[in-house]
Amino acid sequence: MTNLEKLQSRVAETADCAVITDDVNRRYFTSMKSSAGTLVVFPECSYFIIDFRYIEKARKTVTSCDVILQDRLYEQINALINRHNAKSVAVNSDTCTLSELLAYQKKLNAEVKTDNKLADIIRNIRVIKSQEEIDKIITAQRIAEKGFEHMLDYICEGRTEREIQLELDYFMLSNGAEALSFDTIALSGKNTSLPHGVPSDKKIESGDFVLLDYGAVYDGWHSDMTRTICVGKPSDEMKLIYNTVLKAQLAALQAVKAGISGKTFDRIARDIISDAGFGECFGHSLGHGVGMEIHESPYASPSREDILEENSIVTVEPGIYIEDEFGVRIEDFVVVTKGGCINMTKAPKELICL
Repeated sequence: MTNLEKLQSRVAETADCAVITDDVNRRYFTSMKSSAGTLVVFPECSYFIIDFRYIEKARKTVTSCDVILQDRLYEQINALINRHNAKSVAVNSDTCTLSELLAYQKKLNAEVKTDNKLADIIRNIRVIKSQEEIDKIITAQRIAEKGFEHMLDYICEGRTEREIQLELDYFMLSNGAEALSFDTIALSGKNTSLPHGVPSDKKIESGDFVLLDYGAVYDGWHSDMTRTICVGKPSDEMKLIYNTVLKAQLAALQAVKAGISGKTFDRIARDIISDAGFGECFGHSLGHGVGMEIHESPYASPSREDILEENSIVTVEPGIYIEDEFGVRIEDFVVVTKGGCINMTKAPKELICL
């Protein structure tokens, strides 16, 4: 069953039909990347309305539904609503803007549902990855890991954070990445205490930690990894922090499996860091899902009761951040299985000193 067929089989749980317009879900359900287009989904079939710029590509690419050249969009949607005798339309509350909602309510000849049911259904479908999707995510990860190998030869004393960011980005885009998963984080020294700091013109000095958090996109699917290395000789405190984070991550990797809650999963790593005396220095969640977006369900945090399902994907990224001194984060991401996980991250994570 295709992703779109899965949605068709469940759309009646929320309305007679659904309208999807956001870039990510449009691509997820049609397999076509575009900056425009409207997907109209009924239980029995679906339609993809797209303008002249993309119509030729859509007719060749989109095989899961009927492709219609956009002319008068709302009239076309209403014609489909009338054809299928639909009385209600669901929109995705996660992505629908207020202006879009107002337009639907004014122009569509059906009740527009404003609850979260469609968003929940889409999240539930997207959280479980097929083997084909997992393979694409692994391909994206291998591109990222080749980038890490390259950076081990590039990073040195005197390089700036911005130079490191640009070199890593260029390498991935030159070696198969469709795009970057997000703005690459490349930090050094005191800046590594900022979990999501922005690369600057700071030069790397001997004894600095260098933190790289980044990913590649392959055919719409994202990867995500973080490695912290040292240029020169680390202090005893730096080694203690690094080994504590590594211990917490290894324990979490050992514990993850289908059926565990995000809250319990997070606590396994958090307790190790807290017991070492650094609990207040781990201020973000342990992990999040990765797929066609860099952050998606499921989530692992102290407040989330998400149950990790088989063939879902989640990051495992504990960290310790000592304000105005340094920080360490180590991140892998895994496919959750019945009895454990498959770690898609193969890059070494013992402390590397250049």
